[in-house]
Amino acid sequence: NLDAVQAASFGLTFLTAWNMLIHKARLQPGQTVLIHAGASGVSAAAIQIARQLGALVAATASSETKRDLATRLGADAVLPSRDPEWFQAARRFSPQGFDVVFDHVGADTFAPSLRLLRKGGRYVFCGATSGFELKTDFRVVFFKNLEILGSTMGRKADLRQIAALFAAGRLVPTVDRVFAFDELAEAHRQLEERHVSGKIVVTIQ
Repeated sequence: NLDAVQAASFGLTFLTAWNMLIHKARLQPGQTVLIHAGASGVSAAAIQIARQLGALVAATASSETKRDLATRLGADAVLPSRDPEWFQAARRFSPQGFDVVFDHVGADTFAPSLRLLRKGGRYVFCGATSGFELKTDFRVVFFKNLEILGSTMGRKADLRQIAALFAAGRLVPTVDRVFAFDELAEAHRQLEERHVSGKIVVTIQ
């Protein structure tokens, strides 16, 4: 059973990640997926869902603490996103290219992500926190027959499946910290300064 804090933390992130990976990107067992910002709420959910599907998972993360979380959640490889060599490390993990790239970073990751996809690969995204103008040489899209897929939230029936997986202990919520309502400004500051691994929950007494 989930307590109130855990229950508050999983719905949106897991439903979004589920829709992206299962319905949009059609991730299959044995396929490879690159998950950007692996310690964010939605990407932490994506790592777990991808593992449930039997995929091979590489994730990026900006700090050792965040990389540790992505590893604990089941990523097969975690790449330091602030290291300029992350792209080559991703190439070494999946030399033939990734089947799926899962993203919500946007401008900073869009172009290299398309280059990392194999022929017929799928780039699925639900946000663009580093900038909404996504630029690349689009020849890679049609020469490699790539799909670019936008996604938002998901289906009520999927939420029921997700809840059942939580009840079975196969998925876990990732709560970084809990703040009281009068600490809301500090909670926002922690998010803006990228000090959060997983989700923040604000309680109202």
